[in-house]
Amino acid sequence: MALGKQAKTLTQKQIEVALSYLATTRYGLRNQVIFLLSTKAGLRAKEIAGLRWSMVVDATGQVGNSINITNAVSKGSNGGRSIPINRDLKQHLVQLFDQVSRDSRFDVHTACVITTERSSFASAQSVINQFAKWYSDLGFIGCSSHSGRRTFITNAARKISTVGGSVRDVQLMAGHSNLNTTQRYIEVDAECQRRVVDLV
Repeated sequence: MALGKQAKTLTQKQIEVALSYLATTRYGLRNQVIFLLSTKAGLRAKEIAGLRWSMVVDATGQVGNSINITNAVSKGSNGGRSIPINRDLKQHLVQLFDQVSRDSRFDVHTACVITTERSSFASAQSVINQFAKWYSDLGFIGCSSHSGRRTFITNAARKISTVGGSVRDVQLMAGHSNLNTTQRYIEVDAECQRRVVDLV
């Protein structure tokens, strides 16, 4: 993917603005979960659409501490992975789970996390279209459904060494079979480059 064609990453301020905006939309909580699955878990649109509650809840039937993506909903045979759940994302998932599990027809084994007004599941294209509308409404130029994923990978790559990890850990969370793919996702920071040169 050419650098000029990559989706723009989001700043922390943009993430906060987007969450505030989404809270005002018709399905605010669901929409915030979609957004956070992208920005705080790095999921692809296809994975957001295919995510089931069985991949999120633990053995006690409550929202757990990791998202367990299967190959079936991911990209290819190597996309399956376990991603620790960010605290903000977990808070929203717990609220949504409490809301949807009250329905007597709810089945944790088959129910999708993201549903639509007319269907018990969402398509990848509908998720892509939602992001396009939200970013257009917010005036976020150059952003797409891939922006959240790039933001997650970039932020994780910048901070992973502070907790004793490496880019290899980021690669596994991203579900990339090749480390080079992960590296292409990471937004470069000219200021960081300038500072590190002074330390060499």
